[in-house]
Amino acid sequence: MEIKPLITLLAIVNPLAIVPFFIHYTQGLAREQRQRTVWVSSLTAFIVIAASALFGVGILEFFGISLASFQVGGGLLLLMSSLNMLNAKPAEVKPATTDLSDGDERAAMGASIAVVPLTIPLLTGPATMSAVVIYSERAKTFWQMATLLGYGVVVGLVTALCFSLANPIARVLGRTGINVMTRLMGLILAALAVEVMTSGLGKLFPILGRAGLG
Repeated sequence: MEIKPLITLLAIVNPLAIVPFFIHYTQGLAREQRQRTVWVSSLTAFIVIAASALFGVGILEFFGISLASFQVGGGLLLLMSSLNMLNAKPAEVKPATTDLSDGDERAAMGASIAVVPLTIPLLTGPATMSAVVIYSERAKTFWQMATLLGYGVVVGLVTALCFSLANPIARVLGRTGINVMTRLMGLILAALAVEVMTSGLGKLFPILGRAGLG
């Protein structure tokens, strides 16, 4: 399997853009609790990617949804995410507010903060799941699927690295640097989204494929 799925996943998940949110949600946590949050978030991100890869196509078949239709819808979702990123916002939809204003309350939340909202939807939301399902359908052999799952491991490790170095990254890049990185990843994601939508439209409307769109 080509490396394009890894680039897509890294562009969507974009852990660098989530660093400020990680710092915000983990304020007041002890060092051990903060480190636990790092690893739970990373593991959960991998689990979401792996579950989408292994069961996503089966779920589509259960509901009678064609992959071509899902490619168009998923590609549109990726394109919307990329537009958010081009405006220096992380790809996935963010919760508007949080009631976790007290450090003791955050500590009590423990691993739940790592899962919601850090992993879902900040890191891995609908756009991530859509991309994984689309690429999993293209995995025709065991090794191609294993490679896709391996990309999920890479995403989890990159997330763990970014979160572990959250404070140094925030100091070095600053808000401006993170915004620039987010916009660059958004531009890459927009191009990939158009390609996914083009493939789906070519399957739904063969005449477009014969015209060179597919």
